[in-house]
Amino acid sequence: MITCVDDPEQWLLSAEERGNPHTAIPGWTAGNLCEPLFHGAAYFDRLVEEVQALNGGDHLFFTDWRGDPDERLRDGGPTVAELFTDAVKRGVCVRGLVWRSHMQALSLNKEANRRLDREIEHGGGEVILDQRIRRMGSHHQKLVVLRHDEDPSRDIAFVGGIDLCYSRRDDAEHRGDPQALPMAEVYGPNPPWHDVQLQIRGPAVGVLDTVFRERWDDPTSPDSHNPIAWLRDKWHNARLQADELPPQLPSPPECGPHLVQNLRTYPAVRPGYDFAPDGERSVALGYSKAVKRARRLIYLEDQYMWSGEVARLFAEALRAHPDLHLVVVVPRVPDQDGAFAERPQLVGRWQAIEMCQKAGRDRVHVFDVENHQGTPVYVHAKVCVVDDVWASVGSDNFNRRSWTHDSELSSGVLDTTRDPREPRDPAGTGDGARVFARDLRLALAREHLDLPGDGSRDDDVLDPDRFVQTLTAAAEALDAWHEGGRQGPRPPGRLRPHKAERLPLLTRLWATPVYRLVDDPDGRPLRLRRKGTF
Repeated sequence: MITCVDDPEQWLLSAEERGNPHTAIPGWTAGNLCEPLFHGAAYFDRLVEEVQALNGGDHLFFTDWRGDPDERLRDGGPTVAELFTDAVKRGVCVRGLVWRSHMQALSLNKEANRRLDREIEHGGGEVILDQRIRRMGSHHQKLVVLRHDEDPSRDIAFVGGIDLCYSRRDDAEHRGDPQALPMAEVYGPNPPWHDVQLQIRGPAVGVLDTVFRERWDDPTSPDSHNPIAWLRDKWHNARLQADELPPQLPSPPECGPHLVQNLRTYPAVRPGYDFAPDGERSVALGYSKAVKRARRLIYLEDQYMWSGEVARLFAEALRAHPDLHLVVVVPRVPDQDGAFAERPQLVGRWQAIEMCQKAGRDRVHVFDVENHQGTPVYVHAKVCVVDDVWASVGSDNFNRRSWTHDSELSSGVLDTTRDPREPRDPAGTGDGARVFARDLRLALAREHLDLPGDGSRDDDVLDPDRFVQTLTAAAEALDAWHEGGRQGPRPPGRLRPHKAERLPLLTRLWATPVYRLVDDPDGRPLRLRRKGTF
């Protein structure tokens, strides 16, 4: 039997399977060292440490969906703008690509991103407000790449779901960020926020440098898809053309056991990207390849979990493999109040969960999260673990928008180190459980179940069947405690069974087209839409 160590293409996309011959991105890189950073407080603290170690001649490149210049990265600072402009003063090349966005009145980020642009430009860096997207789309990548011109072994990158903005600096206690964005009332004045960012060292950092450079060097004007935005930016003297980047530094040396595949989404736009003239959908293709290999357990954490195309992938896997369980952790309610914000999202989620439950029945388990005070936690993480072998952390949600329409960036990780803990080969395929994927799932399980951080009770969650039983029992116990008036001690754990709401017919009649056209649009070329493929 050929295992994934012998042939990584059992799990990872080849360069040809990526479907974009115009990119310089390789199929994958070996010799990396990846570490998940749970929540914004841990990520921001590590980011400050690494940026403050940069010196003259080093590079700091970043992309973001939203950036708040005054977001404090630690209790006493620095802020995002202070951290980056101090780096410029030390001679670091600081360059950023930030979504131009839409107005704050639409609960979006135009004003915040423009402030970040101004403050970093004033400090000597360079930020481009980028609108090279489809109508109603966004640049959703969250990436920071740090390169050292004298010692490539110190290079590091951070990629995942965490923006450099308000509401993200929370920790495992989930009391929320003191600098909070307004959200649905149920989340309170400082919404608790659950998220994951991936720290990467090794050759994959050089690939992520290339990811940034491809978009930075694309000759299309950042405002080319929106002439009104171009006129406005011209009036405000915003930077419309990117200066040339310094030469790319040598790739970092190998330093660990992890194969990393950098997966992306770029939509089909006109004029097209030089590096992806028909777009790129390697996020969709990479996840599809991994999910089709699932035999025992798919574990997801996702902000949305909607879309028939994505749910169909899981439903087909559930029908094909009768021992396969699907575990999904989602937010309890959408992030904004109001019918137009809530109802279309609820339509999409109910449809996706219903499709999976029809295929898998009692093997589909959906949960949401609350903190110990009973306040719902907004799940913003985008994590997938398949059979404790393949794992991913990224910016992409499990919906058609993220897989076809917006720009996204995810990292698939395949550890070459087998995990010695039983069951050693839960899927029975010969691939064997891998340390990175299993540790990622167990770390999240410990938080959600209030298990000891030292792993002393991991036997409750190692085996896929026992994992599902433990999650379900804890969630049902907490739900019963709430329904019983919160009498007696609060049961351990933070999960509750998620109840997807089916809306009345009249509501569905207007909310369904809004969901399909606004919340979950399709960015594929017409020929792929007709085929129903990515």
